[in-house]
Amino acid sequence: MVLKLYAHPLSSCGRRVGVVLHEKKVPYELISPDLHNGEIKSDAWKKNQPFGQMPYIDDDGFILFESRAIARYIATKYSSSGAPLLPSDMSDAQAVALVDQATSVENNNFNPGAEGLFVEKIAAKFHGREPNEEFIKSYEAKLTTKMDGFELLLSKQKYMAGDELTLPDLFFLPYGQTVTQLGYDFMTNETKWPNVARWWKDVSTREAWLAVKDGIPATGFTS
Repeated sequence: MVLKLYAHPLSSCGRRVGVVLHEKKVPYELISPDLHNGEIKSDAWKKNQPFGQMPYIDDDGFILFESRAIARYIATKYSSSGAPLLPSDMSDAQAVALVDQATSVENNNFNPGAEGLFVEKIAAKFHGREPNEEFIKSYEAKLTTKMDGFELLLSKQKYMAGDELTLPDLFFLPYGQTVTQLGYDFMTNETKWPNVARWWKDVSTREAWLAVKDGIPATGFTS
């Protein structure tokens, strides 16, 4: 039974899973909810995702939600397929800890500011309200400070968890693209954050991300 991904094709968190599915070359079927009719808040949806959010997966009856947890599951289950996104020796406590550290860094030091800008500059109008300019200024200032930390980190290593590409590098992609499309240079300023720009150019041009960045394909690797 092919893995089913329940997410809107343009969902940021859905695309976070989608890029991992493409990196690992995992067959899947995308099932997109009817957002206009509030499907993700329905009892049927909440049976599998109790918080009324997306994405979640159904892997032959195994239900899992939260995009980073899903990505880790896919990379673990399909470790021998596609790009290696986790340490080759998962008993290496230090290597695994560095991946966990990078995952936490993305979730706590990048995602809040970047997602906040998305909410205020894009999502607000869909919820019938004007952007909160004070919130926007706060998110901009927060991200500017955080990018200094990312620059320092990436001045010492090629990727977020060391010198090999791992899952957390991919976790930045959806909201990294969003802030770039909004006109910010957090990811591309070669003068202020040259190592971030170098890293971003590397990860954002990967074939797997190009396959999903403008929308997750309905199916993948089914042949």
